[in-house]
Amino acid sequence: MSEDPLLQLLNALAREGYRFITPTPLTHARVLARSPGRTARSLRDVFGWSLPFEHDLLPSELFDLLADANALDQEDGRFRSRLRVSSIGERLFLHSSFPTDAPDSVFLGPDTYRFVDFVRSELPRLGPVRRLVDIGTGTGAGALMAAPLLPQARLTLLDINPSALRLAAVNARHAGLEVELVGGGSLDDITGLVDLIIANPPYIMDEGEREYRDGGDMLGARLSLDWTLAAARRLEPGGHMLLYTGSAIVEGRDALREALERELPTLGCTLRYRELDPDLFGEELEKPAYREVERIAAVGAVVGAAA
Repeated sequence: MSEDPLLQLLNALAREGYRFITPTPLTHARVLARSPGRTARSLRDVFGWSLPFEHDLLPSELFDLLADANALDQEDGRFRSRLRVSSIGERLFLHSSFPTDAPDSVFLGPDTYRFVDFVRSELPRLGPVRRLVDIGTGTGAGALMAAPLLPQARLTLLDINPSALRLAAVNARHAGLEVELVGGGSLDDITGLVDLIIANPPYIMDEGEREYRDGGDMLGARLSLDWTLAAARRLEPGGHMLLYTGSAIVEGRDALREALERELPTLGCTLRYRELDPDLFGEELEKPAYREVERIAAVGAVVGAAA
């Protein structure tokens, strides 16, 4: 997939004043189910709701850019974009089209908005930052939306998914930001100590084991725990990690919180931990793996290394 046409696409949509807030996959499916078989009537239908469209709906510039980027599928004489474009604040971000079933899907949704809000709310408390590392960056939204508050920071975007890094690179260029892109699934792929690490790991036990969604055992919390403990070992004195994730609550207990409270002091780190949303992805509770879970909470953790 070529980056230049996609950058031009984002720039063109920005000039059109395009905006779209991405809902959860379940909400997206419910909205589409209201009008089965409907085709696109607007840019938001094409690039937000991932609806099929007739060739003459799009301005020729936009159609040609999608074609040049190899981001078009054709079905029954109509076309469909392989990518969505969503807005966070005043910025636009490329990510995968709906439904995000492919193993290498690049996801952006309500968790992304909560993640960005959490990071931006905590940054003023942390002081100057020289280097920010965004683990599992996906679209790059966390780092790119933090950047205006960290004008001196070097931005490193880390992801195991090459498709994510390609889209994050375009999103960064559209935002006018220089970033370092690193392919890999852990901080072992980053050299040196870091003064700020941010992460929004997958936290669902996914039957398909899709990388962007599967958080491993501990009812999906394993990856969040592993990334946080690895980050604690790589923080500079006085450095921080900002973790946004989900945790399954069983009989009132949060196993992720308990594990972090037990392990982080042994690594010389403090923890501030709070629920940001008490109940999300309730449909997961219908699955056998969650039969003992009473709710899944969105949580934010601030890990601090001793100065």
